[in-house]
Amino acid sequence: MDGADRSGLLVDDVSMVFTLPGGGSVHALKNVTMNLASGELLSVLGPSGCGKTTLLNIIAGFLAPTEGAVFLNGHQVTGPAAERGMVFQQGALFEWLDVRKNISFGPRMMGKSKREWGPKVDHLLEIVGLKDFGDKPVYQLSGGMQQRVALARCLANDPDVILMDEPLGALDALTREKMQGLVLQLWKETGKTIVLITHSVEEALFLGERLIVMAPRPGRIHREYHLPFAEQGLTISPREIKASPEFIEKREEILSMIWEMEEEIMGGATQ
Repeated sequence: MDGADRSGLLVDDVSMVFTLPGGGSVHALKNVTMNLASGELLSVLGPSGCGKTTLLNIIAGFLAPTEGAVFLNGHQVTGPAAERGMVFQQGALFEWLDVRKNISFGPRMMGKSKREWGPKVDHLLEIVGLKDFGDKPVYQLSGGMQQRVALARCLANDPDVILMDEPLGALDALTREKMQGLVLQLWKETGKTIVLITHSVEEALFLGERLIVMAPRPGRIHREYHLPFAEQGLTISPREIKASPEFIEKREEILSMIWEMEEEIMGGATQ
């Protein structure tokens, strides 16, 4: 498949094999292909060891695949670039800087003047609910607030694609649900393409306009869903959506699917 004339994000028949220091190898991904149009929100789910984070790191340009390629807007990904922003589970913020300086870090490193980045940073502070915290040191903020800073810092670089690796995994349940709503709000307001890795079936269902379930050994796409819940979440409360029969049915279906995979992994490990 040729990615040269395609817009959006194309993962084209990607495989990844890691060679172990003592000999042998691990086949982390095998023949993974997916195509995201600009503005789509994809969640990726699967048991441990199915290659979710490896796939995200290849899209980010941190890893070069053994086979296949990744294209963004027709250009092959060959390394990290500002067009692909990453939000990690821990915000990876500069704790000695205040909130505003953290958010503006990327534009400042690109040599942009305060006249250029100042209004954007003010707007981002407002939409992530930190308008009154711009001058606060990051270490004084709660975990949820720090993740809001991390999201705003990513958006300040104006990437085409936002890659999220378990961005809400370290938060308490209530904060996590509020942050899920913020992710949806940012997705709709900015029109960014988002790829989100999570271990939470409920989170993947709620946030994924599209959802991919991966299977392990080697990592591959097992099932894909097109879901209404992300769009619903823009106008309906998360509690109402997650209590709906349609959501519960899909959640139980996917939980059973992943549980069976985990059982196979454990069975294979004991043989």
